[in-house]
Amino acid sequence: MIKPYQSKKELTEKGFSITENIFEAKELQQLISLIDTSEKKYAIRQLVNKIPAIQNIIFKNKNFQELYNSVCDKNYFLTKAIFFNKPSKSNWFVSHHQDLSISVKEKVINDGYNNWTHKSGQLGVIPPKEVLENTITIRIHIDKTDETNGALRILENSHTKGIIRIDEHFNKTNFGEEVLCEVEKGGVMLMKPLLLHASSKSISEFDRRVIHLEFCNKEIPMGWLERKEVE
Repeated sequence: MIKPYQSKKELTEKGFSITENIFEAKELQQLISLIDTSEKKYAIRQLVNKIPAIQNIIFKNKNFQELYNSVCDKNYFLTKAIFFNKPSKSNWFVSHHQDLSISVKEKVINDGYNNWTHKSGQLGVIPPKEVLENTITIRIHIDKTDETNGALRILENSHTKGIIRIDEHFNKTNFGEEVLCEVEKGGVMLMKPLLLHASSKSISEFDRRVIHLEFCNKEIPMGWLERKEVE
């Protein structure tokens, strides 16, 4: 059963929330089929731009709509869409970090926008904290995700600490209790981008495929690269 109020409360207080049974096996297979016809990579950026049909599967799902509407009002819009895969027995790990960079249309120098990058043919920048605080990430899990295949490890409540400097003095014990976020196949994880999170190596025979979507209600001077209304 979808419990929107509980999800919103957990997202606000803990920085994340997990809801199972959002997408059925048939829908997941449709997503996989669309992705498999595209680039054969561990990550596909601008996913909705490259595979627009994905929107019809995700945004028309009644469970997804109910969950989305519980945390995002009518002023929210899609700002980023990425497909990630951590294949079976992947030997890389990702240390604790926050999701700070946003994808933009053009470089416009403006107070509060720092650390410009140009990767994979697109511009990125770290926006003011207000933009990140008003961003909500929705991660759709195509595969069951557990401790064997790189489930996220988050530091609960760390999203309330602002932008955190990760350097040689960083000590994760100062930023909240570490929680392993196991998600069933077809489940969804809501997350605030300022939540500190990490991912371990995979020792599993199975992939960990995730569709990562970000939504925000703030306009920016340089324009969102992937801005799309949710219909």
